[in-house]
Amino acid sequence: MLEKLKKEVWSHFKQTQMVYLATSGRKRPRVRPVTLIHLDGKFYVATGTKDAKMKQIRNNKNIEFCYPITNEKNSGYIRGVGSVIVIKDIPLKKKIMEIIPFIKEFFKKPDDPNFTLLEIKVRRGQYLKIGEFKVEKFKTT
Repeated sequence: MLEKLKKEVWSHFKQTQMVYLATSGRKRPRVRPVTLIHLDGKFYVATGTKDAKMKQIRNNKNIEFCYPITNEKNSGYIRGVGSVIVIKDIPLKKKIMEIIPFIKEFFKKPDDPNFTLLEIKVRRGQYLKIGEFKVEKFKTT
């Protein structure tokens, strides 16, 4: 990915934002809103171990997300395609719980067996700049 384009795309990400995450099981894809955490240049999603998305991810680690971006008059989006890794690192889970307080509303401790932390590894994507009509494709690796 060209450094200038990468810098522009990544500048849209805050520490947390709502994105639409697509997973696919054996039968059909599913899309749902999730909070995407952007921390230290990496992307994470905190979820319940027994959630439907985890059942699909266990069968198929490939995901896609769409992040709508807007200003006062126009919109655009960032789509990321990649895969997920289940993070077992308790100190990292604790750090994320401390930085992102709402996670404590769902999970009391970083070693809670129902707390799954997913790292999203983006391999490629599409970027539609706000107010434009030309989609730019990029690869991250």
